[in-house]
Order: sequence, then structure tokens, then C-alpha cells
Amino acid sequence: MSGFSAEWLALREPVDHRSVSAIVRDAVCEWVGARQQVSMIDLGCGSGSNLRGLAPYLPSAQHWRLVDWDKALLDHARMAIFEWADSAESAVNNLAVRKAGKQIDVAFEQADLMRDYARVLDKPADLVTAAAFFDLVSAQWIADFCTALAQRRLPLYTVLTYNGEEEWTPVHAGDAAMLAAFHAHQQNDKSFGPAAGPGAIAALCNALEAHDYTVVTDVSSWRLDRADAGLIAELAAGSAQAAIESGQVSESAAAEWLTARRDADTCRIGHVDLFASPS
Repeated sequence: MSGFSAEWLALREPVDHRSVSAIVRDAVCEWVGARQQVSMIDLGCGSGSNLRGLAPYLPSAQHWRLVDWDKALLDHARMAIFEWADSAESAVNNLAVRKAGKQIDVAFEQADLMRDYARVLDKPADLVTAAAFFDLVSAQWIADFCTALAQRRLPLYTVLTYNGEEEWTPVHAGDAAMLAAFHAHQQNDKSFGPAAGPGAIAALCNALEAHDYTVVTDVSSWRLDRADAGLIAELAAGSAQAAIESGQVSESAAAEWLTARRDADTCRIGHVDLFASPS
């Protein structure tokens, strides 16, 4: 999976971090408990935002394995984490990072998660995590992945999975048609089969509960206002382009909606966070 620019990921990172559910994150921290160290696998890591957001809440000794198919994003993640750190020592495929009293060892792995997720999960880990990932994969992939996860009795913490809810102000006559077209486009095959899109959280819950996992969820919606004008404009442009590509709206209708939406007063984009632990 690829197609997400480093610029887009950097623009959304502050909003992602402030939107993450404290309820679900606290459930993760309760599960970690008194552990002095923890080992993480971060699926579809992108620029490493998930590490930067979660590391402050984890024990002082951490090992992260950042996995992505996009070599350019892995290289960017390495650079971004190096710059974020208070200090860092670099090796060929690893970083040894110090940040706010934490010792964080980071390994970078290029892998095709469509085919190789079982191999990725076979390496030692305490927790599997991901951000803005599962709505991009298919419901069948989710079911197969959760079976592999359960076979290894690994817990899962995933944040910012899109749930299909959007609310823009002021209201525009084209909102419903554009959202339907965006959803149709989102469910295109992104190399994992037809994407689950807004159905991803339900697919995860059903699959994990079938394997006797305890599942905690909570909303983690983006709530954007004029202070987030840059992100609103980029979000509107991307949504309009996706709607056009779906073939369900005309270019003129999408252009009219975009003209109104790039300067929207507020925008809420629905997401859900999930933590699932084996019984």
C-alpha cells in the first residue's frame, strides 16, 4: 500500500495526536501495567506518527518495529524520528533514540502486508498497533489477519479508523451525494482487496470477538475549525477528487462543492480507536 505523501502525513499528525481516544489509550496502559519494557509492531507505519504519539505513554524501555511497503515513507520515518528525538544513534536498519527519559529502539522493515503479515507477526512482540490503516484493507484480509493475531495471542491497538461519519458547516446541498461518492471510491481495491472503508471497525470487532478477545472502542473524530484551515482545504480537495474518480458525481458538482468546502467553518471526520486483548 502506498500513495500517501509525507507532506499529507505531516499535516494531519497534530490533529491525529489530539484526536486519539484517552479511554482506549488508558486501556492499553492498564494492559501494559508495571512492565518495564514493551515491544511493538506498527503496521503501515507511514512517517512514524504512531510511535511519536504513543511512546510518551509507554514504559521507559521500548522496542518498535515499523513496517511499511513504501520505502520512501520508511526513509522519511527514520528522518522524522531522528529529528524528534532528544538524541539518536543510527545503524543500518535501526535507530537508538532517547526522548523525554525513554530509551526507544526502532527497527525499520519493508514488507508486503497483503501477503507477509504472518511473517511480520512471527517476530517477537508484545503489542501490534496501527493508525488509519484498517479502513484501507478488505474485510476478508481483516478476518484472516485477526485469525493470525489470535493464533499468536497478540493484542491489537489501532487508532483513527474511519467510520464513515462526516459533518461540515455550513451545510451544503451536495454533502450527501459527495459523501456517498467518496465512500464508493474508498472501497476500491488498495492492493488488499475491496477496502472495508467505514465497515472496518465492525469487521475488526466481529473477527476479534469471535476469537474471544476483549474489545474496547471509543470515538476519535477529527474536529477541525478555522485554525485547521490548511488541513480542511487539503481534505476537501482530496475528497472532491475521489468523488470525481468514483464516477458518481460530475466534475462541475464536485468543483462547486470544493469551492464551498475548502473554506468550511468546521469539519468533523469520524474515526474510532480500538484495543483488543486475548482472554
